Amino acid sequence: MLLLLTVEREGGESGMGKEGAKVWFIPDAYLPSSGSGAKYESHEAICVLNTSNINANLRLTFYYEDRDPLQDVLVNVGAKRSKHIRLDHPEELGGVRLRRDVPYSIRVESDAYVSLQYSRLDVTQPNYALMTTIPYFEG
Repeated sequence: MLLLLTVEREGGESGMGKEGAKVWFIPDAYLPSSGSGAKYESHEAICVLNTSNINANLRLTFYYEDRDPLQDVLVNVGAKRSKHIRLDHPEELGGVRLRRDVPYSIRVESDAYVSLQYSRLDVTQPNYALMTTIPYFEG
């Protein structure tokens, strides 16, 4: 079952450009190892839905337990488009390569209202694990 969360804005507006939120938090992020000889690749994805009439410029910040945050990772999602940002693909993060097997958290800030979903596929064990959630949001 897929659950997509839509937030109604002030004044009862839920029309184009007002669906979703502008700030999202993913506290439990973790990019697992790929696994040896696995048919599939362990990965994480931030899935973004932009139903507005304008492009959404996202600014990602990655928070770690043992180091300063990695800030200002920029991603664009076109108007009326969806984008699945693979966190194991540096080319989708402006060349930023995230460390594997290290817990971290993510803050996503957008200049347009968007809806987010976070997913993780772990293939390091014989029984693959898929986790997905709707992140916490504000505004």
